[in-house]
Formats: sequence, structure tokens, C-alpha cells
Amino acid sequence: MTTTLLRPVRQLAAATLIGPRRQAVAPHAEPVTDAAAPRASIALEDVSKVYPNGRRALADVDLVVPDGDFVFIVGRSGAGKSTLIRLLIRDELATSGRVLVAGRDLRRLSRREIPRLRRQVGIVFQDFKLLPHKTVRDNVAFALEVTGTPGRQIRPAVERVLALVGLTGAADQYPNQLSGGEQQRTAIARALVHEPRVVIADEPTGNLDPLISWEIIQLLLRINELGTTVLMATHNADVVTALRRRVVALEDGRVVRDEIGGYHREY
Repeated sequence: MTTTLLRPVRQLAAATLIGPRRQAVAPHAEPVTDAAAPRASIALEDVSKVYPNGRRALADVDLVVPDGDFVFIVGRSGAGKSTLIRLLIRDELATSGRVLVAGRDLRRLSRREIPRLRRQVGIVFQDFKLLPHKTVRDNVAFALEVTGTPGRQIRPAVERVLALVGLTGAADQYPNQLSGGEQQRTAIARALVHEPRVVIADEPTGNLDPLISWEIIQLLLRINELGTTVLMATHNADVVTALRRRVVALEDGRVVRDEIGGYHREY
């Protein structure tokens, strides 16, 4: 495995042994230009999304997430959280405005470039989305296989990331043999194995009990503390309030709050 591939994983392994490295929450920035884009993991500039049936899911959204930030996205069902995530992974395109991820304007990406972008963005879903007939190890390995990673690099990368999420002993088990927390750890390992610049977690604790939810949150925090940007959509008011990180609230497709603080019950 190359030195570049190993370095962040080794850092994460070291942090697991010596404890978390604290860092200041990055200040909020103005919307970026192309020249400034590499300084931000995510940037939306006056973004709106209107579906063919006329429903407006996002309206005039400006949002910048600097490298290394940890951001909660909150809002009622239908507020626009899911649409925002689909735009960031280029499942959909904005109707107007610009969406930049890892310095790339998503509208300008060719179809061939989309897989390369998604190697820089790890996705964690509420319902895990694991392949039921593959083991934990094979679920994580599959994320590398489909992007053409050389075979000699896959096994070491998978073993290291499974150790980091605490699943070495469950590597040969299938999803239906795992607890909900173990399934989500598998999903996080799969998201992390590419060493992405950004991890997007869509309600990652929605199907978990409170104790396991906190374990998953601690894992995401550890990943963030090593420099990976984390964007987490959630309804978990207790987690948001306890962590006092940046909170971006959506309502009717608009950003109505963007500040450090807790979860307001009206969201």
C-alpha cells in the first residue's frame, strides 16, 4: 500500500491509542470563488432546487463548510435535508446556483468524473445499505473494488479500517448476524476506506438506541478530529445540544439558522 494511502489511517490508529486531538471549530466563511474553492470542502452559492412537479425543495441556499468542520444539518421532514445531500453526492443537479464539493463545481463534472468525486465523499445512511450476501470484510472491500483499486492494496486497507471501527472480530460475519451498531460501524468503515475528504452522514443514529447512538457519534467525532470534514443530518436533539457544534437549520428549503449551539425544538 502506498504511503499516501496509509498516512491518514495510521494517524487515526494513533489517535485511537493516545486519545482525541482537539481542534477549534473552523470559522464560517463567505461563499467561495473557484480560486478559493480548495479551502472549503463544501460550498453552495445561491442554490435552488425545483422538481418537475413544481415543488421547491431548496431556495437561495448559501453555505460554506471549511475543511475540517463538523456540521449538523437539522430541520423537519420535508425541510430540504435529503435534497441537499443528493446534490452534494451529485445524485441530482441544482436548478440554479453552484454546488462545489472538494473544490469541484458539480455541474461541470462529466459522467466519467463522478466516481472520482465520490471517492472523496464518504456516505453513511440511516438504513446502512449493506450488501446482505457479503461479509463485513467484503462489504468494505467492495467500495474499493468498484473504483479499480489494485487488489494488493485492498486487503490491508480493509483490515486497518475494520480495526479502527472495532470490527476485526466480526469481519467474516454477514449483516444479518450483526447488531444495529455493528452494521452502522461497517457502513462507516466502508465510507472511510477511501480516506475521503468529506463524510456525509444521513441520520446515522436514526435506527439505533441511545447508548449505541453515542458510540457512533464518538466515532464520527474521532474521524473529524483527524481533519475529515463531517456533515451530519439528524433529528437527534440530545446529540446536537450536547456537542455544541455548528448547526445549520433548514425550513421550507431555506437556511434559517447557521451558528454554534444546540438544537431548537421547533426544528
